[in-house]
Amino acid sequence: MSVFSIAICFIILGSISVELMASLKIDAGQFGSLVMTLFLTCCIVQFIIGPLVDKFGYKPIAILGFVVTSGSLFLLAFAPSYELVRLACVFLGIGAMSLNTVGNTLIPVVLFGGKDPARASNLGNAFFGLGYVLTPLLFVLFLTTLKLSYSTSVSIIGGLVIVFLVFALATTFPKVATGYKFSMAFKLLSKGAVLIAALALVCYMSLETTMGTWVKPLMTELLGGSEVAGAAAKAGLALSLFGVAMMVGRFLASTMKNLTAMGAKVITVMSLLSVVAIVGMIVTKSPALAIVAILLAGLAFAPIFPTIVGVTFAKFEPGLYGSIFGIIFAIGLLGATFVPNYIGKLSVGHTVQGSLPVAAIIAGILFLISLFIGKVGKPAKTQ
Repeated sequence: MSVFSIAICFIILGSISVELMASLKIDAGQFGSLVMTLFLTCCIVQFIIGPLVDKFGYKPIAILGFVVTSGSLFLLAFAPSYELVRLACVFLGIGAMSLNTVGNTLIPVVLFGGKDPARASNLGNAFFGLGYVLTPLLFVLFLTTLKLSYSTSVSIIGGLVIVFLVFALATTFPKVATGYKFSMAFKLLSKGAVLIAALALVCYMSLETTMGTWVKPLMTELLGGSEVAGAAAKAGLALSLFGVAMMVGRFLASTMKNLTAMGAKVITVMSLLSVVAIVGMIVTKSPALAIVAILLAGLAFAPIFPTIVGVTFAKFEPGLYGSIFGIIFAIGLLGATFVPNYIGKLSVGHTVQGSLPVAAIIAGILFLISLFIGKVGKPAKTQ
């Protein structure tokens, strides 16, 4: 439920991008600033939340995450101004990072006996892909079939998160290791395995957020613009297909036994494939071929994030997972904060498609970084 909710937080703006820009009368650059606000908040909060999970445990942070996330969604739904939508993005970032840390540190502990963290992370994060599928798909249903307003649609999603909160309140969580000190988090900053993972996530998260934010506007462009009947709805379906590909890819990766041992090679191959997919989006003029490229990108992206997390966790003791995740994810969020916003600003007066070479270059950098992930640090003896 935590990782599913993270997907909602990350994809919500992309899902209502066309409708929100029309309602607030803002351009792509201003919309990109909203995305930057969300992820800049995430970046700051993630540094704090990671050690808090290691210190106080999963349950209080999970409850905090579901409460704040649901509240921010209701604020986003009914905010009458750009400033209040920006405030909703701040709260959304706080809720998202609370759930993010709980979900991604709990999954490697409770799945597969804690022995194959990369495989466990892929299986758990398949439900992130499910959130990427269902959220834009539900908005297509709500907005086009049921003729609901985007405010009502976002409120329904907020109500779903409240249901998750009830489960969190009633659930018994594993205990975290005792004796944790916050100074441990600072010592991890000097570890090469942590730093290389953080750099990889800077690239990966900028790519995933770029797709989540700009796939719908890209497809709207290729379909003839938002003034063409049904273009926004069809573009929303393309965004759902991206989520389908990510979900399927992660479920498939989770079937690979001992994925942690071969994780570095998987990251390298998929990084290269992501370059090919993004180049396909750049050069095509066909909506059908663009969808093929989007599906390929989803499959390529699928195992990269959870495998980076799992391979890195395998080099440390489980009692440090929260702090490690907090560091690498917070640094990774710098990519999600600035790159989609930069692409939005480049697209003002031009096209989203014409701005995507930025993403292709970043995918190439991720490929180069991936060559070093398996060579830095050694697995912990207890793993």
